Amino acid sequence: MNSSEIRQKFLEFFEAHGHTIVASSPLVPGNDPTLLFTNAGMVQFKDVFLGQDKRPYVRAVSSQRCVRAGGKHNDLENVGYTARHHTFFEMLGNFSFGDYFKRNAIQFAWEFLTVTLQIPQEKLWVTVYAEDDEAADIWLNEIGIAPERLTRIATMDNFWQMGDTGPCGPCSEIFYDHGPAVAGGPPGTAEADGDRYIEIWNLVFMQYNRDSAGTLHPLPKPSVDTGMGLERIAAVMQQVHSNYEIDLFQALIKAAARATNTTDLTSNSLKVIADHIRACSFLITDGVIPGNEGRGYVLRRIIRRAIRHGYQLEQKQPFFHLLVEALAQAMGQAYPELVAAKVRVAAVLKQEEERFAETLENGMHVLEAAIQKVTVAGGFGDGFGYGFGTGDGRGDGKGFRPNVLDGNVVFTLYDTFGFPVDLTADIARERGISVDHAGFEQAMQRQRERARAASKFTMQEGMQYSGSSTQFHGYDSLQHEGRVLAIYQQGSRVDFVEAGDEAVVVLDQTPFYAESGGQVGDRGELLAANGTFAVADTQKIQANVFGHKGLLRSGRLVVGDKVLAEVDPAARARTERNHSVTHLMHKALREVLGSHVQQKGSLVDADKTRFDFVHNQPLTDAEIRKVEVLVNAEIIANAATAARVMTIADAQKTGAMMLFGEKYGEEVRVLDIGSSRELCGGTHVRRTGDIGLFKIVAESGVAAGVRRVEAVTGEGALTYIQQQETQLQQVADAVKAQPQEAAARIAQIWKKNCPR
Repeated sequence: MNSSEIRQKFLEFFEAHGHTIVASSPLVPGNDPTLLFTNAGMVQFKDVFLGQDKRPYVRAVSSQRCVRAGGKHNDLENVGYTARHHTFFEMLGNFSFGDYFKRNAIQFAWEFLTVTLQIPQEKLWVTVYAEDDEAADIWLNEIGIAPERLTRIATMDNFWQMGDTGPCGPCSEIFYDHGPAVAGGPPGTAEADGDRYIEIWNLVFMQYNRDSAGTLHPLPKPSVDTGMGLERIAAVMQQVHSNYEIDLFQALIKAAARATNTTDLTSNSLKVIADHIRACSFLITDGVIPGNEGRGYVLRRIIRRAIRHGYQLEQKQPFFHLLVEALAQAMGQAYPELVAAKVRVAAVLKQEEERFAETLENGMHVLEAAIQKVTVAGGFGDGFGYGFGTGDGRGDGKGFRPNVLDGNVVFTLYDTFGFPVDLTADIARERGISVDHAGFEQAMQRQRERARAASKFTMQEGMQYSGSSTQFHGYDSLQHEGRVLAIYQQGSRVDFVEAGDEAVVVLDQTPFYAESGGQVGDRGELLAANGTFAVADTQKIQANVFGHKGLLRSGRLVVGDKVLAEVDPAARARTERNHSVTHLMHKALREVLGSHVQQKGSLVDADKTRFDFVHNQPLTDAEIRKVEVLVNAEIIANAATAARVMTIADAQKTGAMMLFGEKYGEEVRVLDIGSSRELCGGTHVRRTGDIGLFKIVAESGVAAGVRRVEAVTGEGALTYIQQQETQLQQVADAVKAQPQEAAARIAQIWKKNCPR
């Protein structure tokens, strides 16, 4: 029975038992910004189990694509070295939301395995939590499993919890016996770590709520969350021991062998490549692109690990992207979104391969030299901060250790050559060498400190502020009275400034918006009884302390003075138009290009909006026009905007778009503008019609898989269009034609004077 048949039989079995088939959610969780990837089938139902969401069904079944390659659940380093570790896998799961409980869950599992899949009962072993007499009784007296094949386990391996508090409960696991030819003992025995008895299904019974004191309280509506790895059950059904021997992987391994010109189909490197093409392709399909942080960095690590294994197979030309087609053929029927995105996926992978090729070549020379010194040479320093062991098992008394790759080497490979740490560790492990992770972390910490120091705004250098925070009133008013809390000149705190002095002024209350979220800081004036301070920019000295940077035009300004703070209304209005339209443009880009579009940066000022987003090819003229049409339609609708402050949990329930990597507090500001709903702390127009007009003026690429659009609004858009019309008129005059006939006239002149 192939993998597709197993997946389909599972869904159909539970559908016949009253479950609603729910499509796999994306690998980027839509309802949990704290989770790196969807790593289990229950993730998309998390809010349902917590009672924060209600679905039109109480029974669900799904085949959920999952990734475990970052954060708490990280299997990356084991991939290629074991029979069952993967970065990407499919989780078959059935769920009950306060409907059925232990009896039905156990009966469903047993019937599917022994009747639908016809697995011999004697091949199945079961564990229950030691204190769960109810589950044990069902297995022994209702299912009739032999007592010697049921084990009570008292550890937390058989007790599931979502966190330190909240829903939790006992588990019951089902194991398959691969036979005496494989080493290992039954679950719960001293030999359980062997590979003979493999867990294939876990039934979680959400039975309690754990309070802050650790006390368990019975839930009024107990629920069920189950998970069975498709790859593991496919290995059982296809009578093979390793997941890499099942049909899904064999097709990809053969494709990888063709792409790398490899004849040995048992190569571990082929297994790694076959696993990684699944994770990488589905991550890109779901909007993740290679980068240097967050999900993008994890994706880049996986890609580079696959490329390195191709390099190990002596394939130094781009090959990884060629496997996307084979993957689409193997899994496209179950996941049509992969087929729709395969051209884009292959393009992103090829671009990343080409970028890493030179890096890999140079980095490998450095790494090989370092490994050679660790395994052969005595302990010494080489002038570049590299330290190596003595090779005799004793070290050299200076902290050097034998057969350990120094942390500074690992950091140099990471920082200079883009080698992920696990890639270096992977290569070192193959040579019997360990990695100095502590030394690497120390080097990383030093770099972070340098980066933090270098990234401070020039205006903030040397500013040490302690005192009251600034209260912002700029959402509702462009004028507000305030009192001067502090004044800085060249980073030093002073008591006063006089006419002609440049300074940074901190107020207790202000209508000035401090640069944040891509929106530039306000400019305007601070009017005091004895002077006028022209504000050229507003920045944050601390999270809630606003610095007004500018020039004292006249008089004298003293700490403690009262001022009338006035924002430049024209500049603010233009900036608000450009910021507001960014939200509408983001929504339109997702509609036109696809849901993979995600914001990667923005800069909004009085002149324009600049928006960077995930997309791996230039926008066509038709796509640009369509975005313009959608945005201007929102403007014409003249809908009122609304901003609400709520908890992050409530914001998630509203469906507001959140950007991974952003640091959100307990309370967030949710902006509704037109059909867009996003988290945003910036200032905005009151109605979409206030934007006036929207026009895209430039589109370009800024990084691998990242495009940039620049646009103008209001009078800026009108000025741009008038300039275009003036240029067209000048061209028309030059060729003695009307503007609408200029293009045809130029083509005529070109044909006459420049024949081919």
